[in-house]
Amino acid sequence: MMQNLSTQLEILFLKATKDAFGLEDPVEITQSTKESFGDYQCNSALKFAKNLGKNPRDVAKMMMDHIDDPNKLIEKMEIAGPGFINIQICHTFLEKDLEKILDDKRLGVPLPTRKEKIICEFSSPNIAKAMHVGHLRSTIIGDSLARLFEFLGHDVLRLNHVGDWGTQFGMLITYLKMYQPEVLNNKSDTHIEDLMQWYKDSKQKFDESPIFKKSAQEEVVKLQGGNLDSISAWTHICDISRRAFQEIYNLLDVHLNERGESFYNPYLKEVVDTFEKTGLVKIDNGAKCVFLEGFTNKEGDPLPLIIQKSDGGYNYATTDLAGFKFRVTHDKADRIIIVTDIGQSMHFKMVYAAALKAGLIDPAKTQFDHVPFGLVLSPEGTKFKTREGETVRLSELLDESILAAKKLLCDRDVENLEESAKILGIGAVKYADLSCNRIKDYTFSFERMLKFEGNTVAFILYAFVRIQSIKRKLTERPSLKKITLSHPTEFALALQIRRFGESLKSMEDELLPNRLTDYLYQLAEKFHSFFRDCRVEGSEEELSRLLLCDQTADIIEEGLSILGIKTLSKM
Repeated sequence: MMQNLSTQLEILFLKATKDAFGLEDPVEITQSTKESFGDYQCNSALKFAKNLGKNPRDVAKMMMDHIDDPNKLIEKMEIAGPGFINIQICHTFLEKDLEKILDDKRLGVPLPTRKEKIICEFSSPNIAKAMHVGHLRSTIIGDSLARLFEFLGHDVLRLNHVGDWGTQFGMLITYLKMYQPEVLNNKSDTHIEDLMQWYKDSKQKFDESPIFKKSAQEEVVKLQGGNLDSISAWTHICDISRRAFQEIYNLLDVHLNERGESFYNPYLKEVVDTFEKTGLVKIDNGAKCVFLEGFTNKEGDPLPLIIQKSDGGYNYATTDLAGFKFRVTHDKADRIIIVTDIGQSMHFKMVYAAALKAGLIDPAKTQFDHVPFGLVLSPEGTKFKTREGETVRLSELLDESILAAKKLLCDRDVENLEESAKILGIGAVKYADLSCNRIKDYTFSFERMLKFEGNTVAFILYAFVRIQSIKRKLTERPSLKKITLSHPTEFALALQIRRFGESLKSMEDELLPNRLTDYLYQLAEKFHSFFRDCRVEGSEEELSRLLLCDQTADIIEEGLSILGIKTLSKM
């Protein structure tokens, strides 16, 4: 199994550190911040020097003296500053290393040492409401993480935790029974926009009419009690919403397994019973609460996590706790990843702390990560809304992006304008979002995301398209799969190709898709520099360069696929 260059260097320096000082502490190997410094650097001498009571440069020198490099990975090492070790990779080693991955479907990315069951929960829209830009972020961030772990070789379960349960359905079902009975009889063509309007109308009736309010509350009881008419009405409402959601998912090429709030309804009482048995429940104003150390309100008072309301009903916290338990006991999850907006960070911190306290999850066996993301902002820096102040619907935004891409491509050499516009338009929206650090707010701009310069999907795709053009023009393919690196931009491109696995490792560790987009942007930049300086036709040396082009294209295609983006052969 192939290993990343950084991993191979870590192994060398770990052994050197042990041989020199008897230490088995981890070493820090990073890519150099500037190419003039070298290709990698080891930053551990300063830390070791402090523990050993020695001069950092002397420690760095001893580490270098004890490097045993039988594969000739390292061309040159030198000490810089207070004790950094700059490392240059041997050209000959890199040539042979790249030759090994020419026929490797994994492109040099190692398989995991242990295959894990990973649950990735994302998207999670609410029934009877249209998906909006907030759902876009959750959907494409979650999808990219799921695709990453699938490519790495893990067993991934993609969950869509839709909001399909609660008081609002009592209101909506009551309203439909009173004013739109033909909908429940399936005698009218109903769309998500209709449900949204009826939901607003039902909420107004609920607030203004005591009679309607009582009927709605009784309907909730019927629904929770399994009344067949109520369940039938609820199922019909959910089906209408699912059709609208699926249109979006088809457009985004996203695949999910729905397991909504209603799925966990049979397990909620059991969860509350578990907390009561452990003595963690305290009654506060009639509600069953859990008070967790370190969680307080603005006034400094203990902040309760309500797991059962005073009227006996359950809430989001109860459902999420049941979700933790089910995923551990039934799904046998090694890792649980939940992608939501940053506003839910406190909720999941409290729910996870409560789950640990009650023994619903063992951190030694199951890792939990909440993956938060910021707001989508307009180009003016305000919340991204329509002129009427409504939240921008996702379907409208995606349609507009495809139309903008179509206008851009209409005068270009493309195959199938409609399909190409769809690929570029959807890809531009996805890439623009994923290329930003997800924790920060993100400014939406069609103009910027469709540019052919800078860190955009169009720039990445242009490198891919250029390679396809090169391959179409060549009549001769290299029969000997031998790589020779003679020009500096050749070596720079080759090194970037070999770092694909490192970018995925970084994305895996930090759950930040922009680690991969940054890598792809640098790969495209280095390819364009290589294309400027090196001919790719004719001689054996130049046919060797075609192999670099092949590897670059393969990595762009796979990297974009992990981000949920398709490629174009012409543009």
